[in-house]
Amino acid sequence: MKLTFWGAARKVTGSMYVLESLGYNILIDCGSDFSDRHKVYDADLFPFETSEIDLVILTHAHVDHSGNIPALIRSGYRGQILSTAPTSELSELLFADGAHIKRTEKKIANSAPKDYSYKPVDRFIPIAFNTDFEINEWITVRLIPVGHLLGAASVFITVKEGGEKKTILFSGDIGRYSYPLLPNPIVPPQADYVLCETTYGNREHKEKESAEEIVKKIVTEACVKKPGRLIIPAFSLGRTQSLLYTLNKLSLKKELPPIKVFTDSALAAEGTRVYAKYPALMNEEAQTIKEQDESLFDFENLDHVKTFKESKNISNYLQPCIILSSSGMITGGRIQHHIRQNLQNPLCTILLVGYAVEGTIGHDLLIGKKNIQFKKHTIPVAASVIYTDIFSGHTDRHGLLKYMNHQDKRKLKKVFLVHGEYQSMQDFSETLKQDGFSNIELPDYGQSYEL
Repeated sequence: MKLTFWGAARKVTGSMYVLESLGYNILIDCGSDFSDRHKVYDADLFPFETSEIDLVILTHAHVDHSGNIPALIRSGYRGQILSTAPTSELSELLFADGAHIKRTEKKIANSAPKDYSYKPVDRFIPIAFNTDFEINEWITVRLIPVGHLLGAASVFITVKEGGEKKTILFSGDIGRYSYPLLPNPIVPPQADYVLCETTYGNREHKEKESAEEIVKKIVTEACVKKPGRLIIPAFSLGRTQSLLYTLNKLSLKKELPPIKVFTDSALAAEGTRVYAKYPALMNEEAQTIKEQDESLFDFENLDHVKTFKESKNISNYLQPCIILSSSGMITGGRIQHHIRQNLQNPLCTILLVGYAVEGTIGHDLLIGKKNIQFKKHTIPVAASVIYTDIFSGHTDRHGLLKYMNHQDKRKLKKVFLVHGEYQSMQDFSETLKQDGFSNIELPDYGQSYEL
């Protein structure tokens, strides 16, 4: 059995790993790499022969794990994609949105639009959580709930080679404990080899109050006391639904001020509809609200913006309001014109709610830059910029250690640290060593291991 690291190696984005056993090749995740635009792959830029991949297993729908599946298909991949049902549905939405963006970009560049159409619907095989799925006579796959995003999973693979059984666990992105809307990660089985994400491998989440308490304080300060507008860049899938759920809970308790809340992302609206289909996959609190015939995401004064013209018109809305729009890192989407038009507005508050890769506008705001570059224009920042990690979908150092400590250290043959900044990986490696773990690897891009 051989494992090769083609993404999320000593960096956060672009998860992509190839597991080979007896000539059968499995690709675990196929993500876009935000830190290197050359690795947002076109059909001919994959570092391996795509036609030789026999199966794709997708941990969850976020673009840094799924975004290059359409390119994989265009490049010659003929196989199927294994995932949970929600991951399949959310991925379809993401792919369609990405294709629309690509076609738009080509038209703006005055070039002939490349065919970004694809029909991966028949490629997905949805399987249930915690069920052994036989790939062939020697490989079995199990998807284990991990929080983070609706349908997100750790992948547990059992391989029988030469009379020997080997097991490998791909953590995927590990969700937080006590996160709004989603249940806690499930304890994974014992494995011989573990790939563990390290997004927050050297950080602890600082927020001690609940999401409701934090959002209530921020909304009161930004929209009532100031009063002004609150702009929240949020990923369309996952982050937006958690924010809407929290605002809805405040509304049910009559603790949300009577102000307009705009959601400005077509992808987010579709994603919310998918979320609403799967209440059984949410936490007990959300299920209880649903059983009481209450909506999880809809409340008074909520307005879903549909067209780009309507989106532009929000800028002329002169009353205090909340605007949720994507993308979360402000790398594209309608959030860009909301931010651009409000950076110099001292009555505007920009709330950052998640990780942002270096080189993005979100990261520039996060580190406190006083001037922000929008293409050819430099805009000074007069708006208030604040941050909370309460909606971060990734667990922190403590949660990662908790996840790893479900493994018997004596039975682990090797631990691979992935999906994190290199410093975060190094620091978490030291944390694991101090806790008694050994044989820890920080794989580089393209590095292979015989297991």
